[in-house]
Amino acid sequence: MPQAEVLLPVPGHDARLRVVRHGHWGRPLLAFPSERGSADDFEANGMLDAVRDLVDAGRVSIFAVDSIDGFTWSDNTVPTDERAARHGTYQAWLDESVVPWIARETGGTLDLITFGVSLGAYHAVQFALQRADVATLAMGFSGNYDPTTWNSWGDLGEATYLANPTAYVPGLHGEHLEWLRSRLSVLLVVGEGPFEVSPTQALPQTRAFADVLAHRGIRHELDVWGHDSAHDWPWWRRQLAHHLPRFV
Repeated sequence: MPQAEVLLPVPGHDARLRVVRHGHWGRPLLAFPSERGSADDFEANGMLDAVRDLVDAGRVSIFAVDSIDGFTWSDNTVPTDERAARHGTYQAWLDESVVPWIARETGGTLDLITFGVSLGAYHAVQFALQRADVATLAMGFSGNYDPTTWNSWGDLGEATYLANPTAYVPGLHGEHLEWLRSRLSVLLVVGEGPFEVSPTQALPQTRAFADVLAHRGIRHELDVWGHDSAHDWPWWRRQLAHHLPRFV
């Protein structure tokens, strides 16, 4: 059973989204669901059981959140730039509702790990790049970090640019880039097996984004698993159990 569950308001909208907490102590991990998923994804797909020893030992506390992908990135009936603008609503919810609630729950300065699989991997990395003041490690598993490859159509404007790490990270420079280099680490994990190339493009896009981070000198690690490693929960469970103990 979760330790706590809360409905938090979405700024500017008559809606609330859930955050579910597992664990009482330890480094906070903000877990994003897969495409169109919910805060139940982490437990329902065995991810909690995969790291339950760390939760029970008080090394990590999981904060799993809802998504609004059906309204944002997964709504292919609207142009990409509108999807990106809608994503701003989700970012505002994370900034104005989720982060303050986690801070109150943990009672200290935040040193978040962000984590996600598939589309959740994009959310984990994008949020950490935007909020490295509170998230110092992003873990993206089997992600595609270029929203313009997601059934994109229409003119692409500023909203898409600012929501696309593969577009804006190459342009980072000066004090902000130096600050990111000093604050943030990114772990990118992907397999070479079924569905990691087609239709998700996770393998080529993960490799491409690792190159982007390398060119900007942002601390990162690329871990490519073998041809048996599929775009699926059994492999993500293994990968999380393999990597998370190093960071908590």
